[in-house]
Amino acid sequence: MKSFNIKNVIKKLGLAFFTLLLSVTFAACSNNDTNNTSTREKETSQSTESTDNVEKDENTEVKEDKETTTSENEEVAKDEESTEENKKEIFVTADQVKDVIDGKTDLDNYVIAEVTWGEADASEDYLKNHIPGAIHINTDTIEEGPLWNFKNDDEIVKSMLDYGIDKDTTVYLYGPDSGAPRVALAYLIEGVENVKLIDGGLKAWMDKGYETEEGENKAVAKDDFKGEYPAHPDLLVSLDEAKKDIENENSDVQYVSTRTYEEYIGETSGYSYIPKAGELPGAIYGHDEADYKNPDGTYISYDDMVKMLENEGVDTNKDIVFYCGTGWRAALPLLKFYEQGIETKLFDGGWNEWQMHDELPVQLGDPKEDAQMTTVGDLSNDKASKE
Repeated sequence: MKSFNIKNVIKKLGLAFFTLLLSVTFAACSNNDTNNTSTREKETSQSTESTDNVEKDENTEVKEDKETTTSENEEVAKDEESTEENKKEIFVTADQVKDVIDGKTDLDNYVIAEVTWGEADASEDYLKNHIPGAIHINTDTIEEGPLWNFKNDDEIVKSMLDYGIDKDTTVYLYGPDSGAPRVALAYLIEGVENVKLIDGGLKAWMDKGYETEEGENKAVAKDDFKGEYPAHPDLLVSLDEAKKDIENENSDVQYVSTRTYEEYIGETSGYSYIPKAGELPGAIYGHDEADYKNPDGTYISYDDMVKMLENEGVDTNKDIVFYCGTGWRAALPLLKFYEQGIETKLFDGGWNEWQMHDELPVQLGDPKEDAQMTTVGDLSNDKASKE
């Protein structure tokens, strides 16, 4: 029997404990490395995912910005296209009218007319000298005093039929003053689809060396307008609408006075039958008829007109209402805008109707300097034109 050796036992136990300790340590280190690797992989994954999300968000924002810009561009293009579609030829040359008279076009339903106040024998030129075939149109057929606003639609259409004009007639108008634009606007409002102004009038015709004739041409009346009327009543602003805009200080609408500067600042009414002088509060100076013409009598271009108005403070992005004393001079810029497919409006009553109401406010002087505010009732009655 072998004797029990305590030293050997201790030695063996120590070796076993050491082996166990090494195994545990190794396992712990391996597990820690695995955890660290897993953590690093997770962090890397999260970082990649975060980067992807950022890139995705940026791409989404870029896409949205691109879509917004595209949408805005499409809207601008749509507006421009709409304006192009609405364009009408209003101002024509003497050459174009000559081609019509000579039969170089397929147009046969047309009327050429000189426009002045009064009958043919009251015109300075018509009976002595006019474009061949032209009839005479009296401005009294589309307006009447004491306001000198447009007559009612039935009366205007009746006068057109008497002159041989229906909805489909191409009407060529000219005259020595703004009576022709005034009549052109009246016909346009009622629904004549092709209203033209001969740019430069009789002078432009004669400058070309074209022949004229004397005497009077009688119109061949018609009995059917061939359409409903009025077609464009929205081109007119009434006194009540003007009062509302002024009283509410409507910043979206600009009232533009197409009168002489002396009329604009209240030195004279500009008319022998209008006793008071002044302007609507906030009115912008829109220049007189003479400033809309070139030295040769033709009308200035649309671009030159816009530049002239913008220099006075007119914002063409806002709604514009033109007016003058009785609506003649204001018709010209309105037709210029209309030809470009841009709708402006006419306050038909103008200063004449405004000054008939004592309670209405009035602007005196140039607002760029020291304009004063008063009322119609406080104005003097000695500002009528002496001419």
